[in-house]
Amino acid sequence: MGIKIGVSGAGQFAPSFIPLFQAYPGVDEVVLADIVPERRADFARRFGIARTVASHDELCRTDVDAIAIYTQRWLHADQAIQALRAGKHVYSAVPAAITLDEISALVETVRETGLVYMVGETSYYYPATIFCRNRFQAGEFGHFVYGEAEYIHDMDVGFYDAYRYSGGSDWKRTASFPPMLYPTHSVSMILATTGARMTDVSCFGYVDREQDGVFKADVSLWGNEFSNQTALFRTSDGGMARINELRRVGYHANPEVRMSVFGTRASFETQTDPYSKRVPHGNASVWYQKLGDKTEDVSALLTCGPGATRHAAVGQIAPALQSGFFSDISGAHPVERLPDTFRGLPNGHEGSHQFLVLDFMEAVLEQKMPPNNAWFAARCCVPGIVAHESAKRGGELLKIPDFGDPPVK
Repeated sequence: MGIKIGVSGAGQFAPSFIPLFQAYPGVDEVVLADIVPERRADFARRFGIARTVASHDELCRTDVDAIAIYTQRWLHADQAIQALRAGKHVYSAVPAAITLDEISALVETVRETGLVYMVGETSYYYPATIFCRNRFQAGEFGHFVYGEAEYIHDMDVGFYDAYRYSGGSDWKRTASFPPMLYPTHSVSMILATTGARMTDVSCFGYVDREQDGVFKADVSLWGNEFSNQTALFRTSDGGMARINELRRVGYHANPEVRMSVFGTRASFETQTDPYSKRVPHGNASVWYQKLGDKTEDVSALLTCGPGATRHAAVGQIAPALQSGFFSDISGAHPVERLPDTFRGLPNGHEGSHQFLVLDFMEAVLEQKMPPNNAWFAARCCVPGIVAHESAKRGGELLKIPDFGDPPVK
């Protein structure tokens, strides 16, 4: 007897993952929940889903064993806690939470229930992160000195369409989501490499000047007027990190997330030129070792090809976003881990989608802790939550609380 997976939210991310859950060995059924009847019916037809329900609440009352949450980003924590208390394992899109109270409640609920919780942070499986993590664990970087990561995604690059799709007629209230409350793409690249955490932060925000009525304090659900935020962090291993979260900037490169890491023995640097014809996607990646003064261009190793399968989601994703949603794997990905049933199926966001589903399903079926667990999710979200508060205080240096390490069992 296999297991049943519930999918909560017929948004833009769910179509990339439903076929993977359906194809994973041991999954008997995928059940879909969405509050919009037309979307439920459309998804059921496109993906051959026999059973649908009208809400996350109703999905939690079904007999599914696990729930994957793809709802709006400020709902994730409460819905994950609800699902865990209903006895369901949880996969959650990012961010895991947007307040310290939510993080605290989420971590405690995971601890109390003993159920699997995993956050679907795509950057954990970006080629650059995999490459740097392997080199760091092998000791090749030496001690961590400084890292920088950034998520540069201008509103004009598909975000207006995405927010209208998810927010309806009131979309401007939520399109103003504070950039530092969505920091996990950037923060996770550094922390997933070093295994450390952020301890202190000073952050500044750019007060938006555009006239589209989005980042306005009297419009925003969060009273937010920052469209761009930059933070400097102290890390627990004695290093430093700079994180950029930019939503209003005249620049476009793919992928939108990039990282550089500098150690005492070696360094990795992403040199981005979106107009370069030499480097695919405009990103050149360089590995430098001090011993022997060796420089290696690893761009080809870390480049993901275009997605081979433009699946059923293509019609609802803005053209400017499709290059991210549809991408193949790179030479850095551990493809030997993937099940044969994933061959030819959708992948995306630098080859991460299939590995995220794999990690979650292995954790559920084998009852083990996934790498993107609740404690790692906290360490990726909390720095941004505190950084946003620092920006509201004009850059005041603030301490970042820690919610500890995952239990051994």
